[in-house]
Amino acid sequence: MDTIVMGVNIGLPDVLIPLVTCILGICLALIVIQMISKAKSKTFEQDLQRQIDGAEREAENIIKSAQIDAASETIKKKEQFSAESNRMRSKLHETEMRLSKRDDILDRQAEQLQQRDKKLKHQEKENDKRVHNIGLKEKQLSVLMAQQKNQLLKITAMDIEAAKELLLKRLEDECEHEMSALIQRKLEECTETANEKSREVISTAIQRYAAEQTCEVSVSTVDIPNDDMKGRVIGREGRNIRAFEKATGVDVIVDDTPGMIVVSGFDPVRREVARLSMERLIQDGRIHPSRIEELVAQTKKDVNQKLLQIGKDAAVEANVKGLSNKILSFMGALSFRTSYGQNVLRHSVEVAYLSQVMADELGLDGSVARRAGLLHDIGKAIDHEVEGSHPAIGASYLKRFNESSIVLNAVEGHHGDIPADNPYTPLVGAADAISASRPGARRETLERYIKRLEKLEEIAGSFKGVENAYAIQAGREIRVIVDAEKVSDDAAMKIARDIAIKIEGEMTYPGEIQVTLLREVRCIEYAK
Repeated sequence: MDTIVMGVNIGLPDVLIPLVTCILGICLALIVIQMISKAKSKTFEQDLQRQIDGAEREAENIIKSAQIDAASETIKKKEQFSAESNRMRSKLHETEMRLSKRDDILDRQAEQLQQRDKKLKHQEKENDKRVHNIGLKEKQLSVLMAQQKNQLLKITAMDIEAAKELLLKRLEDECEHEMSALIQRKLEECTETANEKSREVISTAIQRYAAEQTCEVSVSTVDIPNDDMKGRVIGREGRNIRAFEKATGVDVIVDDTPGMIVVSGFDPVRREVARLSMERLIQDGRIHPSRIEELVAQTKKDVNQKLLQIGKDAAVEANVKGLSNKILSFMGALSFRTSYGQNVLRHSVEVAYLSQVMADELGLDGSVARRAGLLHDIGKAIDHEVEGSHPAIGASYLKRFNESSIVLNAVEGHHGDIPADNPYTPLVGAADAISASRPGARRETLERYIKRLEKLEEIAGSFKGVENAYAIQAGREIRVIVDAEKVSDDAAMKIARDIAIKIEGEMTYPGEIQVTLLREVRCIEYAK
């Protein structure tokens, strides 16, 4: 055998060599096959084990998934059950609410039926009373008819004059009350119509004209290039400033205020002359008494010319013709005069327009009203030199220029100093009051303003039942709040009227003050 394997021929026949080789190959093949089958068997066992392990894991996953699905399904079922139970509960709640509302409705209907029964019973009683009263009235009518028959029987025995007198007396007695009521009603209608018409005329006049208001003070300032000029203005031992004050009639104040000199004077025209003269002196640089007198005289001429031109412009603006140059100069002087901060010339032009508008609305001559309105305050340009009230001074001055009696009466009587003898006087007075009292036209000091408001609130608070009082709209309205438990509606009307009367008697104010009284009842309850 070993000899065959090694390929050494040791004496076996040549024929057996292939056979032996084949047998050996078969044996080797069987051995290899057996080894391969063992390896495959081992691999198969491993694959089978892996498959078993995978199947077990898959089974576990399937079981877990089934458990999860079962749990989620259980949760869904629980949620569905909960939602269904909630829906059923809400339906039950809604049903209970509807039943409760129906019970309330039934209760209200039962109460309404009871109230209707009570009303029906009350109406039955009222009807019984009416039937009884009608029966009584029928009896009274029968008695009256019998009396009338007797009266007619008596009248037939009278003569014509006596019968007429009796009938007229009876008719007069019967109609007296109706006549009084009719007269009262007609008077109230006339008063209401007159008030409405007057409000319409005044409002139309105000709407059609509005003027710009300016405020001035009693001092003027003059700018100087440097403080050395103050010494030159004062002069040696004050001779320059004394000469200036003597020539202009104003006071010159030279203090530590840098860059200015103050010119103070009550007469606005003189103050304007002094201001212009001082500016010219400073520009000229030659400041001595003779030069001061010369410049002041020249400035007075220039200012007078300026006043005349201002007066002419105002007359053209107001469309008033035929005025003398002296009157126009005084009208121009009003442009430097203020009353409670209101420029008097602008106020006069405004009064002229308002008077004309109201006169046109009433069918009067608008040109006459316009002329009287423009000239009504001309006395204020002369009242520094002449004693007396400005209406009397203005009327006396205008008489020299042959003004009509209508204009003179309107000028002198626009404040009620004399009786009015024509319809233009009250028109000018009304226009003057409107121009002076409308908001923004005039000003007053803060102290006076605060005192007026405090006085208003004090007067309103002095009445019994008043809780609070507030002055509003810059003192043109007082808002009063009363205690509703202590003050009735009728008493509230009386308190408002008494407050207005007391304000009229104790206070002085432009225009009018509205008294608004509030009585409020508040009922508060809480729904729990």
